[in-house]
Amino acid sequence: MAETEIEWTDATWNPVAGCSVMSAGCTNCYAMRMAKRLDAMRVDKYRGLTKTINRKAVWTGEIFEDHQSLKTPYSWKKPRKIFVNSMSDLFHEGVSEDFILKVWEVMSETPWHNYQILTKRPDRMLEIVGSRTTNVLPNVWLGTSVENENVTHRIQELREVPAAIRFVSFEPLIGPVGSVNLRDIHWAIVGGESGPSARPIKEAWVDEIHKHCSSYNTAFFFKQWGTWGADNKRRSKKANGRIYRGQTWDEMPQYAY
Repeated sequence: MAETEIEWTDATWNPVAGCSVMSAGCTNCYAMRMAKRLDAMRVDKYRGLTKTINRKAVWTGEIFEDHQSLKTPYSWKKPRKIFVNSMSDLFHEGVSEDFILKVWEVMSETPWHNYQILTKRPDRMLEIVGSRTTNVLPNVWLGTSVENENVTHRIQELREVPAAIRFVSFEPLIGPVGSVNLRDIHWAIVGGESGPSARPIKEAWVDEIHKHCSSYNTAFFFKQWGTWGADNKRRSKKANGRIYRGQTWDEMPQYAY
């Protein structure tokens, strides 16, 4: 587990390493670049998880289940919001159901933390979590990523998953999402892409999501403009900042504790 600069969480915990490209939002995934770097540093957990194609790191699809890391959250006595698997996807098809249930056991036994699980595979999340409705944990937030209108079906799949808090990460937002239904979605994170190959974000796309959040009483968190600002000019992520409509938006789920 490690402290993090991600604005909407306090720490990251990676019991799983490795992933595979799922949709357009994965193209410039920072975790692929980081995994390649960690492999070069001879960190065993990340060995062989990426390959280089056209000078870019790309997931191989190999998955590493880190049983040793399951002990880590117990050592954190101060309550934290913990992003689970910033370097992978807990519900990747290569992660065994048995290991997912072990992660669930850890979260159940450390109720002083809030765990945030984000997946691009809410269908598998529903398959595994939905069959265990008695295991809904009040400290576990379940979310899915939606980068454009091509994958908005994930929101409906997420809505069917039993959870104390459901959230959608519209990041990297690389296209409009259209008239999405945010019923029973408690939180929305919105952000543009950053990095040398970042794709632009349009303020109108953010406006659209903000409007839906207001309609459905969904908490709205604007994470960043990324490499492209609201004025459609390319700058550093820091220079573009987090100001939207004249202010920062750090709303959190209403029922979080």
